[in-house]
Amino acid sequence: MNDAPLYADLAEAPSDGYAIWAEAADGVRLRLAFWPRGDKGTVLVLPGRTEFIEKYGRTAQEFAQRGYAMACIDWRGQGLSDRLVPNRQIGHVEHFRDYQSDLQALLKAAAKAKLPRPYFLCAHSMGGTIALRALHENLDVVKSVFSAPMWGLLIDPLWRPLVQAVAAGSRTVGLGQEFAPGTGPKNYIASHEFEDNSLTSSRDGWDYMCRLINEHPGLEIGGPSIQWLYAALTETRELMSMTPPLLDLLCLVGSDEKVVDKKDMAEYMERWPNGQLSIVTGARHEIFMESPEIRKRTHDIMDAFFMA
Repeated sequence: MNDAPLYADLAEAPSDGYAIWAEAADGVRLRLAFWPRGDKGTVLVLPGRTEFIEKYGRTAQEFAQRGYAMACIDWRGQGLSDRLVPNRQIGHVEHFRDYQSDLQALLKAAAKAKLPRPYFLCAHSMGGTIALRALHENLDVVKSVFSAPMWGLLIDPLWRPLVQAVAAGSRTVGLGQEFAPGTGPKNYIASHEFEDNSLTSSRDGWDYMCRLINEHPGLEIGGPSIQWLYAALTETRELMSMTPPLLDLLCLVGSDEKVVDKKDMAEYMERWPNGQLSIVTGARHEIFMESPEIRKRTHDIMDAFFMA
């Protein structure tokens, strides 16, 4: 039933987009969105932490112009999907594997909606962590693009054991659902100005993100929970110890990336036999929220990769 809201008035997306409610295997209600136009196949867009479907309206337009349908998801604990703790501003998950249930719900709904095959993958930041686990478990996609994947958190190596110990200890005394140290209820967009942001070099892209959360409050979340931090550290450590899957991968990273660990990313890509690392000149963390010129260049690279 197509009864979930989709704020297309702000998303600058193709007019045939629609959203539905779906249910993960453990009963969590999820919001999914589909833009079914396209004859080359469907791109499954997996957003990052704090993100929501509407941010990728422009991305849906870019893919549609190149002949692709698109599907997107609000992960559990963010967007309009079920929040998992009483404080809606806390980005929380118990285990990173829980996100795999969300991804399976997206795949099931995409098949039911008869979105065109084959499926391609486009995963950003935290979505890259979720996607890497899914690829190891035989996710049904033919090619994958990762944008600034969260394969390592930017924590000083000397502090990392302490952070893990604090996170683990906080869980044992019942504080796992509280904000991680140094974070709070304000969304990054709401607590920063364009001039000091690490997400995009584009004023237009920054204003676009601000407009979405200002005109539709309730889409945004603030900092992660202590449990999310512990789960993220555990998952990324395990994934980085695994041999990369023998699948075609294009990894995109902005030349001015300051959010995820570029060192972990580069080292892992050196181990990926069918993988290639591409630096997007002039971009920061949110490559899909950059200037029109950078977005066009990025989508041209992805289109060529998907069709090769």
